[in-house]
Amino acid sequence: MPSTPGEFRRAALALPETEEGKHMGHPDFRVAGKIFATLGYPGKERGMVKLTPVQQEEFVAAHPAAFQPVTGAWGRKGCTSVLLAKAPKSALKRAILAAWRNHATKDQAMKSLPRKARPARAAS
Repeated sequence: MPSTPGEFRRAALALPETEEGKHMGHPDFRVAGKIFATLGYPGKERGMVKLTPVQQEEFVAAHPAAFQPVTGAWGRKGCTSVLLAKAPKSALKRAILAAWRNHATKDQAMKSLPRKARPARAAS
C-alpha cells in the first residue's frame, strides 16, 4: 500500500526524542539536534531521508519507483528522495528508522533496539 505525508510524519514522530521543526519552509524531523528527514520537498508528494550511501543503494534497489538519490552532492552522501505514493508503508518506516539511527546518539540508538538485539553489558 502506498504511503502518505501523514504516515511519514507519524512514523518520524513515533521515534524517541524526535522533534518536528522547519527547514527552508518544509517540515523537518530531528534527533539530537540533527535533521534526519524532511517532508514536502521538492513537492508535497515527497519526503527525504538521510541514509548512508550503502543504505540508499539498498532502498533504491529494492523499491526503485519509490526511492531515488537526491541530485548533487547531498544525494551522493545518502540523502534519498521518497515518492510517497509509490513507497510501501513498511519500507518507508524502515527508511525513516535507519535515518533516525544514523543521526541519534549512541545511547538513543541502542535504546531503539529490541532487548534481544542489545549487546550485553560487561560486569563491573
